[in-house]
Amino acid sequence: MYYDDLPLWAFIGKVEDENWTSDSKGSKYYLFTHVQFDALYNGNQVVEIHALSDPNHVLDITDDIDVTIDFTYSIFWNETSIPYKNRMERYLAASSLPILQQTHWFSFVNSIVIVIMLTGLLVVLFTRHLKNDLRKWSIGDEDEEKEVGWKYLHGDVLRCPANLPLFSAVLGCGAQLLTMIFILFVLAFLGISYPHSHGSLSNSIFISYLLTSAVSGYISSSFCIQYSETRQEASTLLTGTLFLGPFLFTAFILNTLAAYYNVTAALPLGTIFIIILIYTLVAIPLLVIGGVVGKRNKYDIQSSPIAKKSPREIPFLSWYRRTPAQMFIGGLLPFSAIVLELHNLCATMWGYKVYTSLGVLFITFLILVVLTVMISVGLTYFQLVVEDHDWWWRSVLRGGSTAIFMFLYCVYFYYKSNMSGILQACFFFGYCFCMCYAFFLVLGALSFRASLIFVRRIYHAVKSE
Repeated sequence: MYYDDLPLWAFIGKVEDENWTSDSKGSKYYLFTHVQFDALYNGNQVVEIHALSDPNHVLDITDDIDVTIDFTYSIFWNETSIPYKNRMERYLAASSLPILQQTHWFSFVNSIVIVIMLTGLLVVLFTRHLKNDLRKWSIGDEDEEKEVGWKYLHGDVLRCPANLPLFSAVLGCGAQLLTMIFILFVLAFLGISYPHSHGSLSNSIFISYLLTSAVSGYISSSFCIQYSETRQEASTLLTGTLFLGPFLFTAFILNTLAAYYNVTAALPLGTIFIIILIYTLVAIPLLVIGGVVGKRNKYDIQSSPIAKKSPREIPFLSWYRRTPAQMFIGGLLPFSAIVLELHNLCATMWGYKVYTSLGVLFITFLILVVLTVMISVGLTYFQLVVEDHDWWWRSVLRGGSTAIFMFLYCVYFYYKSNMSGILQACFFFGYCFCMCYAFFLVLGALSFRASLIFVRRIYHAVKSE
């Protein structure tokens, strides 16, 4: 329960076991019908509030019969000298408990160990194998050149990816959502928006998504125009609907269910109309402007010309070099580094915890980005070594696969919790799907950008040789 964005908790009932009852007819279930609120205020602002269930007002609901219940509440107001800006300090103190600090430290150590291992792997890759490959190529020994297969892909490695408009839209949406995440972190550090403040957080997400529409239009258009000047409009259209379409469909279903069950989560039609009107007048023009600017400011993505009209045949690949195996590896390692913080985040969104460690959350996100980039570069090199030049979509899939593990953990979290019912299940899985889908686009776009920089770098070195 929240009052003025302040969380408060209270028991709604109690259970008396059979050993405590006099009739020994089984457990008794009681519902508290009165709640007492104790509020502390400073001026005209509430600084602190507590909720206490009154054990003297209970109703026996053991029997499965229909009953009319009258709920009551009382509130006591007390003035305090605590300033309004310090009202969240007690929640910050709760997050500094030793057991919570140990959990954060264990998460950090786990993440650092994984980062160090991957860093060592990439150091070995660049200092030994990659440098040795370039040396063999420069010598020109035919017997040694046969061992260096990735150099022969210079005419295919930067070939236009399949389904170019969709691929460009993925990059544009990923860049937009990544920019929005950093804006939200900046607002949180400045004290403008808080994770526990549902109202201000929702407004910040909505406004930042509107303003970053120009980023998605620019990125998708500037990438698509490198290969086709006729499909740039389709790319811009897909960019505007790739994330927003599934999100609006999910929100429509959840809002319909909320209205059917008469819960306060349902948005009125007037609010929905205003949201659509603001998006139409702000986000769509920014998306179009970003697309036009991206079309006029295209950059040369190719570090080497396409020499062949037909793509090089890809040899038969072992199972561990195919897309499912690489998605499993590329998603499991980053997920294992953030799973503890993901649990705390889920407990904040759907449980009784209040997440106030913004610095920890930001560092965890940076670790996730670093691991995704490092794994993408390593797996791209291993893919090119076997003369497989179809790395474009695979880099996106293995980077975004972390979001699949995140959603599977959300499923596990739901079944381990006390949540039940159609409404609660739909809201939980609906919002978790949207969150994980957003991370899929963000991490997929980051993974591709890292792989693209790596590919251009090594083939530029080959061209220099």
